[in-house]
Amino acid sequence: MDKEQLVSQAREIKQRAYAPYSKFPVGAALLMKDGRVFTGVNVENVSFGATNCAERTAIFTAITEGYHKGDFAEIAVNGNTEDFLPPCSICRQVMAEFFEPDMPVHLTNDKNEIRTLALKELLPMAFTDLDM
Repeated sequence: MDKEQLVSQAREIKQRAYAPYSKFPVGAALLMKDGRVFTGVNVENVSFGATNCAERTAIFTAITEGYHKGDFAEIAVNGNTEDFLPPCSICRQVMAEFFEPDMPVHLTNDKNEIRTLALKELLPMAFTDLDM
């Protein structure tokens, strides 16, 4: 699967987001090394701390389905933004837990452009198990 197909899945799933408070739907598509794709959307809650982001929804679903650290290949994130939409800091920390530092993270914007960065570029000096 190429990055355009992965981004397309993130863009399509975004329509299922539950974002009544922010009105900011986000979709994510997570490609596993075996070719399976997990999608996720942001799910808001009136208690904003209980909100879950699209990226974490996809990651947690993959873990629930039996995947492990090291099984992840790349992820695409899509929202309705003029600039490239990066994952929030909480999502970046979860990514650091499960993704390899060189794993591609595809950021998109509403012009259908894609910017690909390695996780280590999004989260330099990540807090990892090596720090414990």
